[in-house]
Amino acid sequence: MWSGAIPPSIMALHSLRALSLSFNMFNGSLPNPGLCELKRLQELDLSQNNFEGTFPPCLNNLTSLKLLDISDNLFSKTLSSDLIQSLPLSLEFIDICHNNFQGLFSFSSIGNYSKLEVFMLTGYNDRLQVDAQYPKWINLLFQFKALILSDLSLNSIPQFLFYQQKLRVIDLSHNKLKEKFPIWLLQNNSNLKFMNLRNNSFVGELYLPSYEIRNMVWLDLSNNHFTGKLLEDFGDKLLGLQYLNLSQNQFEGALPSSLGNMRDLVYLDLAFNFFSREVPNELLVRCCKLKHLRLSYNRFNGQFFSSKFNLSTLFHLELNNNEFTGSLLNVKLETLEILDVSDNYFKGPIPTWANQVSWLISMRNNSFEGQFPCQQPMSTLLLFLDLSHNFLFGPLPSCIDFTSIVEIHLEGNKFTGLLQNFLPNFSSSLSVLNLRENSLSGVIPDLIGTFINLKLLILGKNHLKGSIPKTLCLLENISIMDLSSNSLSGTIPSCFQNLTFGVMKNDGETLVQDQLQILNEFTDENHIYGHLIKKNLDLVVDIMAVGLNEIYLVDKNRGSSYKGSILNFMSTLDMSCNDLTGEIPQELEKFTQIRALNLSHNQLTGSIPVTLSRLSMIESLDLCCNNLSGNIPPELTNLNFLEIFNVSYNNLSGQIPKKGQFSTFEESSYEGNQFLFEPSLEKCCITNIKTPHLESLASNVTKGKWYEVDLLAFRACFFPTYVIFFLLIVSLLYINPHWLKVPLYFISNINYLLNLSFFNKLSC
Repeated sequence: MWSGAIPPSIMALHSLRALSLSFNMFNGSLPNPGLCELKRLQELDLSQNNFEGTFPPCLNNLTSLKLLDISDNLFSKTLSSDLIQSLPLSLEFIDICHNNFQGLFSFSSIGNYSKLEVFMLTGYNDRLQVDAQYPKWINLLFQFKALILSDLSLNSIPQFLFYQQKLRVIDLSHNKLKEKFPIWLLQNNSNLKFMNLRNNSFVGELYLPSYEIRNMVWLDLSNNHFTGKLLEDFGDKLLGLQYLNLSQNQFEGALPSSLGNMRDLVYLDLAFNFFSREVPNELLVRCCKLKHLRLSYNRFNGQFFSSKFNLSTLFHLELNNNEFTGSLLNVKLETLEILDVSDNYFKGPIPTWANQVSWLISMRNNSFEGQFPCQQPMSTLLLFLDLSHNFLFGPLPSCIDFTSIVEIHLEGNKFTGLLQNFLPNFSSSLSVLNLRENSLSGVIPDLIGTFINLKLLILGKNHLKGSIPKTLCLLENISIMDLSSNSLSGTIPSCFQNLTFGVMKNDGETLVQDQLQILNEFTDENHIYGHLIKKNLDLVVDIMAVGLNEIYLVDKNRGSSYKGSILNFMSTLDMSCNDLTGEIPQELEKFTQIRALNLSHNQLTGSIPVTLSRLSMIESLDLCCNNLSGNIPPELTNLNFLEIFNVSYNNLSGQIPKKGQFSTFEESSYEGNQFLFEPSLEKCCITNIKTPHLESLASNVTKGKWYEVDLLAFRACFFPTYVIFFLLIVSLLYINPHWLKVPLYFISNINYLLNLSFFNKLSC
């Protein structure tokens, strides 16, 4: 591989007809006017380097030049009309894709290139735009055979395409086209082999010409807004199709049985639509060349693996997130590299051929039962294994090869046994180990500390016991650790300060990526796009990657499943619901990037460390149901991202902070602490015991001051009551006059005593 500048000695080769410097590391600007001295040059390929600046205007002197490929470089100048028109008119092939060009490109600038057959241009960060319109008085002389205009923010199909009759390849992907399917492109170009309209906003139903489209090999309409059902004769009109991608649209209804007539089909992707009913048997029996089949995220049902299933050469099979039923015992797929049947209704034992799948196995959320078949070792190339949320039992699979495996998800089953009998002594590849919600017993083995690249360790909801091994402190790349709901005892190791719980990098996304490459299907006869260099138009399209992380965590007081890129922003330590003792280590202050810390439901003692105020990124802190004492450090109010804070049911005392985020926390965050009080109340305890007096007082406080009286209501009640009472007394005395003597006698005695007291004072 060459690097640096282009050797000047090449410029002395005046008779040179073809020059290819592709796939090197040349950099700097192009020699000027060095290349322009090669007057007989017909083909110049500078692709896949690090050239920058712009190409020399003097290339116009190369009057014999037919092929120019400067793709995949760092050219960044404005792609002006003058710059384009400086190229020789003899060009037949121009590829300027994957650079940093900017400005506005107009097709009128190449209108005079009558020999031009291949033109490739892609944008970069919306810096380059294409003028789809052109003045009608300009006569565009070219007739393209291949046109690629990708990622250019096009909002309408270029007008000149209405007059193109020789197209074999058309790529308008990753733009902003919002119109109906351009059926006229098929009608005007009978030799069209490749059509890519991916990632636009095409709408409406998908209509095809009334006749068979014989030459079409590749059709990609994915990630648009197509609706309705596929035509019943869809497959009959595209009999020669090898690649069909209709994923991420809004198609609905049953698949037409005519798809089974597409006998040359190699890749079929119908994922992320609303297709329903059973997959037609014709597709599963006749399309024997299928290697890649994606039906995930639809509403298909019925038995997919019937007795007539005949797709024995599949490499890639994704059926996840449908309603398929039945078992996998009726078929034998020994060539599979990717198998995803998750989130369906499959049941029965896992077939023995499953452990020969070489890249990815995902069977989560089904009803598989029994033990995993380990009659023979699993593939040494296996990267991803997900058997979670089934009814598997017995010991953990002993046939897993830890040589290259990256993720293991076995949670939500009934696996038993000792963890140390399952794990190897060392693993340099394992990144995710999820064994949550099983019946594993014994201690956490020390050898986990040798898994140097482990980022997610999920062991919650098992029957593990013993102390937390200090070897876990060696997991310097850990981001999520869940040891909750076990019977772990002892103290929290202070060496946890070595764990930074940093946010994951480049994880949580996709694990396995596949590619499909159909060579030389789109080049003209005898490599017309390159006489000497033989520049083939090899089109490689990435298949949607599979193998997303899906992790169940209790975070912010609720249990949720997290999947995909969201895991990139999570970092959690959960040791709740154990029997841990001792104090919270001061060293936890080193977790500056952690988002959630849960130490609840243990037997921790001592005070809440002030150093927890240094967890600047924390969003959830749960310390409830322990034996913590002392006050709540006011320094914790500096945690600006804190959404959940719970210290209930401890022995805390003192004043509750009411600054910053702490002003939003409810009383339930502090209940069960008899000596905590609000700042506004003088040592009024926050407790779960509520007396009627306090409840009445609290009720009155919410309505106003307790001593305030409504005078209007008081008068309305008092005077009628007074009148009724007076009339009642008068009536009683009238009925029985004898009762009147009693009060009169009482008054007479009082009067006698007062007079006697008065005369006694006078006599003194």
